[in-house]
Amino acid sequence: MAKVRVGISGWRYGPWRGKFYPADLRQKDELAYAASRFSTVEINGTFYSLQAPASFAAWHDAVPDDFVFAVKGARYITHMLKLKNVEKPLANFFAQGVLALKAKLGPVLWQLPPNFIFNPEKLSAFFDLLPRTTRHALALARRHDDKVRKNGTLLKIDADRPIRHALEIRHESFRSADFIRLLRQHDIALVVADTVEWPLLMDATSDFVYVRLHGSRQLYASGYGPRALELWAKRITAWASGREAEGAHAGPAARARRRDVYVYFDNDAKVRAPFDAINLMKRLV
Repeated sequence: MAKVRVGISGWRYGPWRGKFYPADLRQKDELAYAASRFSTVEINGTFYSLQAPASFAAWHDAVPDDFVFAVKGARYITHMLKLKNVEKPLANFFAQGVLALKAKLGPVLWQLPPNFIFNPEKLSAFFDLLPRTTRHALALARRHDDKVRKNGTLLKIDADRPIRHALEIRHESFRSADFIRLLRQHDIALVVADTVEWPLLMDATSDFVYVRLHGSRQLYASGYGPRALELWAKRITAWASGREAEGAHAGPAARARRRDVYVYFDNDAKVRAPFDAINLMKRLV
């Protein structure tokens, strides 16, 4: 059966304290509190800088056994290097401690910058580098350089498990059937990203769908009312049931199959995200 998980993008936000988080909750307990309400969250700190293995281990231990983290790929790889000459940075990314999440490691999110234009050759080369199992990630991590040493490294796994990858686009050139075919060829999930500014495509390209709800009227701020949540609930149910979701598609119809769905609310600026996530979950019961 397909698994649907709904959660939030990040969990440490000052304005949430006293609104979503109880006013007397210790900051160190916020992740555990969020994990009591949701089945998944995105780790966003990995986008900005390398983390320490101890941080990943602490996050692993703070959540229930059936909880899953999505991990955001480093902007150094996507925004600065723009996927060029990224073998060592990819090794550093997986050496930093990601594998300490063990069975709680979910999809890895790779977000492209708005000025990144569809380039099939560059994307194919990047996709070929991505490890698809924790064993392959460990082999890659062992090729890290000195940039990861200051925080420490984790070069071991407790089991060999699959690793899923998703790609978020932010340029109109990706509204292309060739792009959708490329994702399917490499088994990469297209991120269905609801925003004011960037393409919103419903194409299913892997055995899971990754949804990021940024706010469709005001980026990172506007909330989702009953009608919008009902529409997203219908789309999520369609993917999980093996059907196409309502909305724009750039490529040919996807093969009918049940798909896991990961949904993250990223409209955190006005404390919308956690409450919208809760209200969406109610519609999916």
